[in-house]
Amino acid sequence: MLRRFILLVLLPLGCTVAAAQSAIVLNADCPPGFELSAGHCELRSLYQMYPSLQEAGVGGLKTGLPEYRDGFSPQQTDLGRYLFFDPVISRDGSVSCASCHHPDKGFADGLGRSVGIDDAVLPRSAPTLWNVAFLNSFFWDGRASSLEEQMQGPLYDKHEMGGDPQWLLATLNGIAAYRALFAQAFPADFTDGSAQIRLDQVYTALTAFQVSLVSLNSRYDQYAHGHADALTEVEKEGLNIFRSFVARCAECHTPPLFTNQQLAVIGTPEPAGMPFDAGAEPVLEEPSQRGAFKIPSLRNIELTAPYMHSGRFPTLREAAAFYTGGRGHAVPEGEELMIHWHIWEPNLTETELDRLVDFMKTLTDESFKPETPDRLPSGMRPVHDNIALAGEIQQDGATTHE
Repeated sequence: MLRRFILLVLLPLGCTVAAAQSAIVLNADCPPGFELSAGHCELRSLYQMYPSLQEAGVGGLKTGLPEYRDGFSPQQTDLGRYLFFDPVISRDGSVSCASCHHPDKGFADGLGRSVGIDDAVLPRSAPTLWNVAFLNSFFWDGRASSLEEQMQGPLYDKHEMGGDPQWLLATLNGIAAYRALFAQAFPADFTDGSAQIRLDQVYTALTAFQVSLVSLNSRYDQYAHGHADALTEVEKEGLNIFRSFVARCAECHTPPLFTNQQLAVIGTPEPAGMPFDAGAEPVLEEPSQRGAFKIPSLRNIELTAPYMHSGRFPTLREAAAFYTGGRGHAVPEGEELMIHWHIWEPNLTETELDRLVDFMKTLTDESFKPETPDRLPSGMRPVHDNIALAGEIQQDGATTHE
């Protein structure tokens, strides 16, 4: 097994760290794209001017946003940013949230299957966190209904971050700098010196940071808002193919979020040597959902290769070509799946596939990408740079969690 060298410095959680980190002050300004109103950050977007999806139909340019979450304070959002990058919340200090959701990888990790503590290779890839404020379910199989519920999966899974609620609270409460920052973010809960950090505060802070990851200012968005020259002619051609009844891409990847948030059985193959993934069937206890996965957003899709729930396709072009291969063409022998009715045989040409890729790349927008903290309240180094090493682990065949 490839040994992981952790580039961290574990400092004593006592006076030295507290003194060294005491100068950290949480940001009192809302993140870009949000406006401070009565102490809370509220989203501001041109899409708020448009009718809802139910009124506007499928695939229209000026379609309103789905319901979303905002309303957190600037301090709660900034505290969540520190927690997100801090490996202290993993059992062995080797991974942070940013290890699987890297800001330079579209808030995914560039891997077909993510890597947790002890070099454990996980069964599925890490979905992007861009625009999670608009989602109504989480994980590839849709088993969580809120970000607070979702984050408890990786935090407490023995193969991902390896913690448990009691350990996490003891760890954070043992760091004076974190107690001070939680007091800044939740002042009403810290009116005396004996107050302790609570789990709901941890979940709230991490949620506040994640819902600030908004990507709605791509060249496509500029075109949708009326700037006709924001897209080239070939990109407009790709948009027309995307919205056509032949390709039918927009029926599942519906603007402006570029997902309809539903589960779908599309019959995508697994990487060589991997067993068939039953998807949402065990979660819903519904045989018709065997092999069903959440339809992902295409926002920043250019940055999140490889594609599908287990990284089956290394390029966006290959992922697009899968849909023109014929209904159920990649279903393993012995499996009888109820393929989604939108999956058929569009018989797109090579040129049309190229144009689709051209268009999907216009959905890239990182203008509101947050900064990685220069230092952390724990005194440890931010961990979000183990991607190359994790790729070597998968290639070398380290321990795999199925």
